[in-house]
Amino acid sequence: MAYQLRICHLYPDLMDTYGDKGNIIAIQKRCQWRNIQAHFESCSIGDKLPIADIYFFGGGQDKTQTIVGKDLQKKATALKQAIEQGSALLSICGGYQLLQNYFKTLDGTTIKGIGLFDAYTHGSTVRMIGNLLIDTEYGQLVGFENHSGKTYLGKGLKPLGEVVKGFGNNGEDGTEGAVYKNAFGCYLHGSLLPKNPHFADFLISKTLERKYGKIKLEPLNDSIEWQAHKSAVKQTRSKR
Repeated sequence: MAYQLRICHLYPDLMDTYGDKGNIIAIQKRCQWRNIQAHFESCSIGDKLPIADIYFFGGGQDKTQTIVGKDLQKKATALKQAIEQGSALLSICGGYQLLQNYFKTLDGTTIKGIGLFDAYTHGSTVRMIGNLLIDTEYGQLVGFENHSGKTYLGKGLKPLGEVVKGFGNNGEDGTEGAVYKNAFGCYLHGSLLPKNPHFADFLISKTLERKYGKIKLEPLNDSIEWQAHKSAVKQTRSKR
């Protein structure tokens, strides 16, 4: 059977500040190497949200988030419905914040989110920057965080993981990211998936299983990817 995945990159022209497009490339290449047909679409201001198996939403500056946030309200119902029906989503930093209830910037501006994640973010004077290492049920994940917004999760919302090194959601409660169904939000830039091949494969597997039932992905030679992962983890642990 020829497996197929539809991938949608949300606002790639406005929300790709830290090279987060590398996450899309990682999914596409890992599918290609397994002869899985990965069809790619982008969706930006004024576009109708396409039906997809995996949605990706990268980071951006506060000003850009204000623009994107207004347009995202028009796509909110369709995107939330897709998640309820089992589509996967990976959101990073600014994208993660816009999927929450709201983001209040340091100057007091409130950017309304779509409430996919029961969480909120407040801007702060603290720049949380550096390598970030977390423990998750999917294995350790490592990336690079760079944000001043402090995110707080609702009582019923599960974090993506617990901080081993770095700041995470807010630098206070030891949590990082959020998980709702197959939707994931986090502050792991850098890009996340090329350095964490196990998590990339988890996302691919979840979406394929939704369409085709239980599957087992063909193993890949991930020696280079794991070298990158281990190197990033070592650098993170060595910093005080």
